[in-house]
Amino acid sequence: MFNSRLSYWIWIAGLLLAIAFGVEAYAQQWQRGLAVTGMTDQVLWGLYIGNFVFLVGLAASAVVLVIPAYWLQWDEVRQTTLLGECMAIVAVSMSLLFVFVDLGQPVRIWHALPFLGRLNFPVSILAWDMVILTLYLLLNVGLVVYLLWGRYTGQPRLVRRYFFWIVVATLLGIGIHTVTAFMLSGLPARPFWHSALMAPRFIASAFASGAAVLFLMFWVLEKTMGLQRSGQVISLLTGIMTLALLIHLFLLGAEWFVLLYRPTDHGESGRILYWGHSALKLAVWSAIAAEVMVAIVLIIRPLRHHFGVVWVASLLIVGAVLIEKGMGLIVPGFQPTPLGEYVNYLPTTVEIRVTVGIWAFGLLFFTLLARLVVKRREPSQ
Repeated sequence: MFNSRLSYWIWIAGLLLAIAFGVEAYAQQWQRGLAVTGMTDQVLWGLYIGNFVFLVGLAASAVVLVIPAYWLQWDEVRQTTLLGECMAIVAVSMSLLFVFVDLGQPVRIWHALPFLGRLNFPVSILAWDMVILTLYLLLNVGLVVYLLWGRYTGQPRLVRRYFFWIVVATLLGIGIHTVTAFMLSGLPARPFWHSALMAPRFIASAFASGAAVLFLMFWVLEKTMGLQRSGQVISLLTGIMTLALLIHLFLLGAEWFVLLYRPTDHGESGRILYWGHSALKLAVWSAIAAEVMVAIVLIIRPLRHHFGVVWVASLLIVGAVLIEKGMGLIVPGFQPTPLGEYVNYLPTTVEIRVTVGIWAFGLLFFTLLARLVVKRREPSQ
């Protein structure tokens, strides 16, 4: 594991330390409430929900490996799907943690628990989101446990025995991000989100960022745990990354046309974000510029097959989508207020520390899962 046992335990210790700082920050929030965050009565969602939206997309993107592996029967890709399912488990777990810390009072969490709380199901779109997320998490946990048990006991696991659950997981994977988009676009009082293109934009950006994360994940595991790189998988991820990013930019351009061609009061939120005095304007424009630049580079075939270029492009895609579909989507939806006022929002140090703690938990969780999945692939000592 890793280059040495010492480097591995230093990594684990660093993640535990970051988690401890996050827990300490959340303790402050628990005692003093959401007043320690940058959120107000006008801006109800911020850094927490921005990360939630990104992570739901990351969880949904696991299907980019499942579909070719099981539906198209690509055996070389199938060998890596277990890691994709582990990524989905970690992403859903982190997204649920971000919902938990955003609730304010932790005792309210029971209202959001499927089959226990009063979710107003099936009327509430948020209830649908919670139920589908929970089912997707449980199904992926079951599949990972089943496949790992077969690997470590030497018992064969025939695809036909669990292919039905693979189909269900694929549909749920697409469904969780679609329902998340509906949760936002179904609010007519928030014109920045009230768009029929929200769901396809979410899916396209999720596939682009998810393929980029998988690419980086395989590279890290190759360097640290001896995972053998599959050329077919890398080519598949690069192709998905390119196509999904182009679709995402096309849909963004379509929304810009509606926003600019016949300006109305409903486009005020977008104009404040892109051309007004929003604190997020520079970050969002940087993210869009990075997406356009990466799309142009990846269209060029020789560059798309250059490992170093794709590595940099993947980093830019992940960062750009996290900004644009996170803070750049959530916060502007509350601006201006129903009274026409503009209330700025920036996360506080408490929010940032809690967010870092949750991301550290996710990295620790995935590291432990990767040890189980990649164990049989390590070179003999």
